[in-house]
Amino acid sequence: VASHTERVLGLIGNITLIKTFCSAKSMRNVPNLFMSSLALGDVLLLVTCAPVDASRYLTEEWMFGRIGCKIIPFIQLTSVGVSVFTLTALSADRYRAIVKPLDIQTSMTTASIVLRAALIWLVSLLLAIPEAIFSDLHTFTVTSTNESFITCAPYPHAGELHPQIHSTAFFLIFYIIPLLVISIYYTFIARSLLKSASNLPVEGNVHAQRQVESRKRLAKTVLVFVALFAMCWLPNHVIYLYRSYHYSQVDTSLPHLVCSIAARILAFTNSCLNPFALYLLSNSFKKQFNQQLCCCRYVTVKHSLSSSTRYNARVTSVRSTRHSLASLTMINGRQV
Repeated sequence: VASHTERVLGLIGNITLIKTFCSAKSMRNVPNLFMSSLALGDVLLLVTCAPVDASRYLTEEWMFGRIGCKIIPFIQLTSVGVSVFTLTALSADRYRAIVKPLDIQTSMTTASIVLRAALIWLVSLLLAIPEAIFSDLHTFTVTSTNESFITCAPYPHAGELHPQIHSTAFFLIFYIIPLLVISIYYTFIARSLLKSASNLPVEGNVHAQRQVESRKRLAKTVLVFVALFAMCWLPNHVIYLYRSYHYSQVDTSLPHLVCSIAARILAFTNSCLNPFALYLLSNSFKKQFNQQLCCCRYVTVKHSLSSSTRYNARVTSVRSTRHSLASLTMINGRQV
């Protein structure tokens, strides 16, 4: 139930975030476009993969057929790629905006931003293709009970080299390397912000101070997104590495099951948190987000009032009709 509520809240938050950035012209800038792309990837993950993942812990058998075994891992890996590569692009954008502000003014047009966001999706889709090719239904055997079950996996039970290569490559490409690049960007960002703050005169001009504060806020927002991603996805990677390096043994112990479920819930939680983190960190987004919710509430109330008015009109019409019929049935004081 908690997982279902979390999924619903995540969908509402991400969809409202996308709608806010699309409808408010003042919110259409480079970071917000990337954040919209990030939210779209999160919606994709929550709609398709979260329910499927929950079902895998309710039954050992795979319930979605061979086609589902190809499509669902492909969608999940695409969404993870979009998330981590978009966060890397956001960090690069903050680096250019803070360390090299003149470069971003000349190079960033709307077309180039859209192209970069589309390129992130294309790279994520291409990297997920092997997952769709190799994922298939395989039979696994529990050695302790000698029971067999069929489930979806990217490689068969026999052989340990493929699982180890797959999990290590997955960990490096979708976690370690992007976070290393982001860390390098943020090292330069922190150094530049400290230098800017020390170079400002004590009474410096108000515009320069506001500009530095604005850059700090945006950099902090992106850093919070990166930290959430790193914390939420690390347990999932650790569990996956553990399974891959012990692939010939199916671990059915209760601690392993609890850790696996907790890691998956935490990974999907990351797709729910970004809109709420942005709401707390950005006053401009908070204002636009509240306006979107007020508009939705106004439309709902208006619809309900309209329905109520139509209902009252129908009731009044029916009552008046009944009164007329009652009057017509009395002729010369006798009931017809």
